[in-house]
Order: sequence, then C-alpha cells, then structure tokens
Amino acid sequence: MIKTAFSPVYQYEKIPTRIYHDSQEASIEVASQIANLIRHKAQKGEMAVLGLATGSTPTNVYNELVRMHQEDGLSFKNVVTFNLDEYYPMEPEALQSYHRFMREYLFDHIDIDPKNINIPDGQLSLEEIGPFCEMYENKIEALGGLDLQILGIGRTGHIGFNEPGSSMSSRTRLIALDGLTRRDAASDFFHEENVPRRAITMGVGTIMEAKSVILMAWGEGKANIIKETIEGKISELVPATYLQNHPNAQFIIDTAAAAQLTREKSPWLVGPVEWNDKLIRRAVVWLCERVKKPILKLTDEDYNEHGMGELVADHGPAYDINIKIFNELQRTITGWPGGKPNADDTFRPERKGPFPKRVVLFSPHPDDDVISMGGTFIRLVDQGHEVHVAYQTSGNIAVFDDAAIRFIDFALDFSKEFGQDQEKVERLYRESREYLANKKPGQPDSQDIKHIKGLIRRGEAKSGCRYCGIPDENAHFLDMPFYETGTVKKKPLGEEDIQIIVDLLQEIKPHQIYAAGDLSDPHGTHRVCLDAIFQAIDRLKDEEWMKDCWVWLYRGAWQEWGVEEIEMAVPISPIELRRKREAIFKHQSQKDSALFPGSDPREFWQRAEDRNKGTARIYDSLGLPEYEAIEAFVRYRF
Repeated sequence: MIKTAFSPVYQYEKIPTRIYHDSQEASIEVASQIANLIRHKAQKGEMAVLGLATGSTPTNVYNELVRMHQEDGLSFKNVVTFNLDEYYPMEPEALQSYHRFMREYLFDHIDIDPKNINIPDGQLSLEEIGPFCEMYENKIEALGGLDLQILGIGRTGHIGFNEPGSSMSSRTRLIALDGLTRRDAASDFFHEENVPRRAITMGVGTIMEAKSVILMAWGEGKANIIKETIEGKISELVPATYLQNHPNAQFIIDTAAAAQLTREKSPWLVGPVEWNDKLIRRAVVWLCERVKKPILKLTDEDYNEHGMGELVADHGPAYDINIKIFNELQRTITGWPGGKPNADDTFRPERKGPFPKRVVLFSPHPDDDVISMGGTFIRLVDQGHEVHVAYQTSGNIAVFDDAAIRFIDFALDFSKEFGQDQEKVERLYRESREYLANKKPGQPDSQDIKHIKGLIRRGEAKSGCRYCGIPDENAHFLDMPFYETGTVKKKPLGEEDIQIIVDLLQEIKPHQIYAAGDLSDPHGTHRVCLDAIFQAIDRLKDEEWMKDCWVWLYRGAWQEWGVEEIEMAVPISPIELRRKREAIFKHQSQKDSALFPGSDPREFWQRAEDRNKGTARIYDSLGLPEYEAIEAFVRYRF
C-alpha cells in the first residue's frame, strides 16, 4: 500500500513507506532504483554518488546489483561510493570488517574504479581520526553531496552508527556504541566481549543532506522501532526519526517489519477495510486488549468507539461477533497435538486419525526442539506417537572454546584410563590448546575443533531426546552443509541441503511435520532451515503419503505467535513445564550464558517459559480457560 496525497495513512505515518511481501522483493525494488540512478547519471555524463550501508539488511540489494552488472550490463564506472561506517579499531581483512564485507558482497564483482570507493578507516590512530573525518566530509561535498543514501536501522533507532543522543547536525566522527547495538553485533564477533566499543560513522547531518534516502528494514525484530520511527515524534533518542524532516526519504520494508504500523496492526483505524475472518479475529483480540475486557463482555459501544462501527453494522451485533471469535479461539485449544483417537474432530485443530502418527520435528539448532515446543514434544511421545527429531545443523559455532577444551581433556583422561589411542588424543589436545590460545576474535575454528564442538551439541541433543522418551535411532543429525562454514556467515542454501530434507521425509513418510517459524534469530539459521523444508515439501507434495501430512510451525526462543494467528494451542501444566525445563537443561553448553544470546539477556529456558506463560495469560484475559502455559502453532498449508 502506497500513500497518496489524500490517504488517511498520513494521520499516522510521517515518512512515505512502501511495504513488500518479503525482503527479496523489496531488495529488488531498491536495487532497481539504484540502477536507474546510475544509468540516468551515465547518460548525462555525471558521476552517481552513493552512500552505502552494511549488515544483513542490504545483502540482497547488493546481490541483485551484481546480477544486474553480470547479466544486464549495468556498469559502475561512473559510481563513487561512501560507506556509512566502520568499527574501530578494525583491520580491513578481519571477518567483521566493513571493508571486507563490501568487497565480498559488491566491489569484487563489479567494474567500479577502486579509487572511487570510500570507507572509514578502522586502523587510524586516535590522533588521525579527526582529520580523516574532516577529509571524508570535504570529499562528499566536493562531489556535490550524496545522490542517494541507503540505510538500515538498528533496534535503538540508529542510522549508521548514530546512536541515541546524536544531534541532527552531527558529522562524520568517532562514536561510542550503545550496549544494545553491541549485543546485536555479538553473533558476528562470537560473543559480545569481542565487539568493538567504538566506530567511525557518517553523521546524521551528512545523511540528511543526501538528495534522497532509502531506509530498509526486514523482519519482526524491527517492527517496534519501525513504528516508532514512522509514527512517533522526532527525538534524538531515536535518530532515525530525523528522517521525518527529509524532503525525499522513503522507507522500503517487508510485511514482518511493518507488523506494528497502524495500517497493518489495526487498519480499521486508517480507513474502510474488507472484513474477513482473519481480520475480524485480529480486531476482536486487539479490542479486548484496548478496553481490558474478555471477548464475551464486549459491547456495540466498545466496537463503535474504537473505529469498528462498520464491523458491527456488517457482521453484528457485538454478541454475534463475540460468540464467533470466542468459539474460534476455544477450538484452537487441545491437549492432543497429534489428534485425539476415537473422538469427534470436527472442531479440533488436528484430525483424529491415523493414530498413532509418525511425526518429524525439525530443529534448526540442536536445542530448538525442547526450547520452542518441549511440552508438545513430550506430550506427543507420552500419547504414543512415533516421534522423530531432525536436527538440521550441528550448532557447532555456538559452543565456547573452553567447553571444547574441557571435552578434549576428558577424552585424554579417558584414553589413559582405558588404554585407547592415547597418542592421537594427546596430539589433538596439544594442537587444539595451541590453536585456541592464538585464536583471534571471530576467527573460524579448525576442522578438529568444529568437529568437537559439533559432538558436544550432538551429545546434548541425544540426552534431551532420551529425557523426552524417544530412542536414539529417532534422533537424526542432518548437518546441513550450508551451515558448516565455521563462521556466522553461512553459504547460500544449496541442492544438497534440500535433498537431505527430501530423503529424510521420504524415509519416514510422516503424518505430521513440525518446523521452526521463529525467524528472528540473530544469525538467520532458522530462516534458511525453514526455506529448505518448504522447498523439500514443494518437491514432495504430489507423493501419496504427503496428501495426508500436516505441517505445523512453532515459535519460542525469539518470538511468539500472536493470539490472532494461533491455530493450535497446546496447554502445558506446571509439571509438564518443569519437564520441559529439564529437557532444555540437558543442553549444558547453552546453559547460564549462550554464545549468541541476541538482545535478550535471559537464558533460553526463561525466555521460553515467559512466552508460554504470556500466551496463557492472554487466553485467560480473553475469557478462555486459565492454564499455566501454552505452546502455540500455526498450520502451513502447502
């Protein structure tokens, strides 16, 4: 939806905003705008001066620009670039360096003149930074300013590394990084303690002088800050809000990042809508939260006073709407996630037959199964279903170095005690200690250490499965190749990855598949793993057994389904919640302090319990039965 001059969206949104289905579609649009600018400038014999961003947000934009260069003849010979920022201190060849990022994603694949590439220098002495920043500004000014600046946005609202408190007149400078920014970057640096505390960044004033600005945001994790930036007041505490004053700024975002905008979350406040079942449920849940009433106590006045008079006029009275939504939500609740045998399943979320079912639970990392749906996992086993768990990746990058040494030390003592190949283990112990002692922050592990860390995660996963009650042979370790780089940056999803999923499903022929729909993990593994499953399902959809297979998506560690989205809600009793916690505790390498915790300082079991209890509280507040906790699922219809 694009605003027009008379659009009621203007009541809420203060920056022109375009919403695309997904980040790929949106990235193609951004790349197209950049290419059009470059070509237009080339026709006039002028240089196109681009301000570029780094991080995960613009990667698909750069991929598309590279494709356009290689396949469509887009030339970058008339392009000068200025990057927003660089960590300080930072060597240009370091894995986390933005110099290296830009080379790997863009510059090494196009015909730009290296002399036209400008990136802040993370190797300068402190005394050199001031003159360098002044030179950077002067060079931009001498070229007539930036024709286009592309931006991402941090969850603090920073643009570039202009953290909260940055003034609108700020210029290129050295800046201290906010704690939340450093936590968000921890996955790239293999723990927060390795993240630099400072960075050199282009200033807000420099960005605001660009002739045009495109800010991009993808994913649920950006939804709250996007709403605050687009609909909130201008504040130095959210530097991105300064863009409300830019004469030619636009936001290009995906549907997930747009989720909290008024036009998406409560579009009936913006203007007339076409009411369907999904939107009605969302509106009723929203209204209950707004007026602090359960569903069955909502009145016509409540609807009318909160912008939903048309809903009552078309589908009312309120009593009829209330009953409809109450029944819908009540029917999502089931203690039989695999279906209840010999029962009327007309209004149950899962069919009763066949019973027992063959179930495949896909877990992107070796602990997502118990963190995100441990209660349901245990329930499925207790109720007699044949449950298989497929661990899609080894999870080896998420193990601390000292844990690897501890396990090698155990292997050495074990070999001495039982007369095994002591010489080989001693060599492994010696080489590993030496390697890790000299390892730089963010440096990939050696093959031996990666293997050891993978074995640690595998042993923990087996322990969790045994605790939940499934035999060892039902735990499948897929070790998908895309993950096995030893670094946070992974390879693109490949044919071999997808075929591994296809082969497993063909072998088991499940009646149920559970997959992680939790797409806000900080390093994107969940998203890639889910894509592999979807592609495998698409290939198998015409198989006879697949016609009787249902796919359920869970969430847990990073986010939760909204109540208006839930199609199956599995209540978890206090005893089951304790069992779930014990299953999570089997993953000892992730206990107390995970290597990649993201922005949430709590342990994974605490996050999961709080989310499960929070879902139960919402059901209770809507007038539905009160439970200790609820695990929620949405069905994927292929």
